[in-house]
Amino acid sequence: MYVVIVYDVEQKRVSKMCKTLRTYLNWVQNSVFEGEITKGKLMELKSKLSKIMDKEVDSLIIYRLESNKWIQREVIGKEFNPTDNVL
Repeated sequence: MYVVIVYDVEQKRVSKMCKTLRTYLNWVQNSVFEGEITKGKLMELKSKLSKIMDKEVDSLIIYRLESNKWIQREVIGKEFNPTDNVL
């Protein structure tokens, strides 16, 4: 499946969130990651991120797309980290 993950966490947890997400997905821009991931790996990632977060103040949003054939990605302005595996 293809996922887009965005997060908003307190500054002291940003580097841990980013480092963890980079091991599973592609960094797109500040606090935004995307890419192909299996259901099992997504469950593993969510577990790791949940341990980093403070659910009283932090936020994590996961957009799941079961098929990447429906994805259209348009970048207006500077693309911070171009990926070549995105349609």
